[in-house]
Amino acid sequence: MAQDSLNFETSLAGMKKADWIAAVEQLCDVDGYFEHLGQRHYAAFIEKSPILLVSFETLQGIPALSSLAQPLGWEMMLEHGWSSLCIASNGDTWFRDQSVYGFFDKLIDDGFFDDFEQVIFYGAGPCGYAAAAYSVASPEARVLAVQPQATLDPRITEWDDRFTDMRRTDFTSRYGYAPDMLDAANAAYVVYDPRAHLDAMHAALFTKPHTRKLRLRHMGDAIQTDLLEMEQLAPLLFAIANGKLDELTFARMMRARRMHPPYLRNLLAALDADGREEFALALARNVTARMHAPRFARRLASSAKTSAASKDEDNEED
Repeated sequence: MAQDSLNFETSLAGMKKADWIAAVEQLCDVDGYFEHLGQRHYAAFIEKSPILLVSFETLQGIPALSSLAQPLGWEMMLEHGWSSLCIASNGDTWFRDQSVYGFFDKLIDDGFFDDFEQVIFYGAGPCGYAAAAYSVASPEARVLAVQPQATLDPRITEWDDRFTDMRRTDFTSRYGYAPDMLDAANAAYVVYDPRAHLDAMHAALFTKPHTRKLRLRHMGDAIQTDLLEMEQLAPLLFAIANGKLDELTFARMMRARRMHPPYLRNLLAALDADGREEFALALARNVTARMHAPRFARRLASSAKTSAASKDEDNEED
């Protein structure tokens, strides 16, 4: 692909890492910059408007979440004219790196965030941790963290056995304990599934007066992907930017789950596990009436077959 043909409509999918980085660097050259932060982190900034989205992402996650293999923040840039600062990591690092600390220190010293009327930090999982932790660099920022970890310091979260390889990583120094770093935020929102116990335990550590916990029961452990598939991530960010995200607005947005097969399957599985047969059948009838859903149709057929067999047995006994 000729480098001079690149634009924000260009798909970067399928590129090798070095080529992808070169393409993003070129796209940032006109209205921003691209910076290497040590060996495993990168900063891509594009200035468009007084609203800035600071997104934390991974090089592996970007092509998995975007059909164009572009940072998530660029969608808000293209659709709403927002400025974008994407901090990307090569792998899950929780952005615990001296180069990242130094980068945000420099932004603070330069008064970078003061140039924007509204700053929003966003991330999911390890990136959600980083969004909360580094939001302290921009007092009065707003934060959306999806399934974030509060810390991986084993003295606090020894119960989380998912990331034991990170237990030697320092989570106690600068930008360390994510819930405390939210104290300067204007508002923070933590999205999680309360039935995902480890995520819920981390969410409990974020209990703060200005932090709202938005629960998505039965959504599972890939909520960022679900929000993107339901086309609800951008509306969430937009509502946060406008200061209009409350429990009622969130509930209305999440009605999109009614047409989201992964959520519906999780809900059916939970009802079956709890032995709530009548509710499971009611759900199956509702879903099959609204959409093509083979699993739910099979569930109804299986129940009907079991019921018929039970009646035959009763008749034989009579």
